[in-house]
Amino acid sequence: MGVGKTTVSKLLAAKLNREFIDIDEVIEKEFNLPVPEIFQKFGEKVFRDKEKELITRITKQEGKIISVGGGAFLQENIKNECLTNCTVIYLSISFENWKDRLSLIIDSRPVLQGKTLGEMEELFNKRKAIYANHHLQIEVDNKNPEEVVKEILIKGELKK
Repeated sequence: MGVGKTTVSKLLAAKLNREFIDIDEVIEKEFNLPVPEIFQKFGEKVFRDKEKELITRITKQEGKIISVGGGAFLQENIKNECLTNCTVIYLSISFENWKDRLSLIIDSRPVLQGKTLGEMEELFNKRKAIYANHHLQIEVDNKNPEEVVKEILIKGELKK
């Protein structure tokens, strides 16, 4: 979360002339609410169920670039679906660089609300471990989105 998935995905989709889908945006449109309000009003389970339904459907379609929320891979079946049907690109960032982005993302990330910096670091490290299975890892520290996309295009072999 906050690593630049959406920005990088949009740029990559444009370069490859593919459709870009941000799973969180689709969910927000369906509920007509921002993600934090969905969590607050309906709970995380409702959000995660919708996320699972969308990702399962969309990963079976060809030619899409999707951005999934940072917590999507908490669901083993979503992780397996993506690893089987997609090229999973893991954008890796150090905690130090991630902390610098915190002020930009904290209000829109329900899982960060009310947490201390230590608790956020624990969550950060837990999520890193969850994303250990992927097809391609790109380090994003000190790189702008265009540099990240260029590296993906050089290193990656993307599935249809």
